[in-house]
Amino acid sequence: MATKRVKWRTKPQAKDFAAAAAYLRLILPERETATIVAKLKRAKTIKQLPKDIERASGLPLLSDDDPEIADKLKKLKKGDPLSPILLIRGNASRGMRLTIADGYHRVCAAYLVDQEADIPCRLVDLS
Repeated sequence: MATKRVKWRTKPQAKDFAAAAAYLRLILPERETATIVAKLKRAKTIKQLPKDIERASGLPLLSDDDPEIADKLKKLKKGDPLSPILLIRGNASRGMRLTIADGYHRVCAAYLVDQEADIPCRLVDLS
């Protein structure tokens, strides 16, 4: 990649919250999903390293030959900004890992470009 700079939007888009809700409905009851998405909409944006998000989530890092990753890398090369990541905090004492409600592919793409560059995130607790 020509640049090691990843551009980010300042706020998630409506489609990011909708994608988070679609995913969360698969693992949480509807009422809890609605509560979590509302919290994500109100949460302040923080910054985290992609390598820390990947480690805390326990998800494997996808390579650049994954179609979604390739698409994100293409957008970055054009200078298009990515949306912040939507996260639900894990709980180590209860064996719960960090949940990436929306943005897994963006985390992987950012990691491939620059694993030391901060990623804007919205982070909320499950309860």
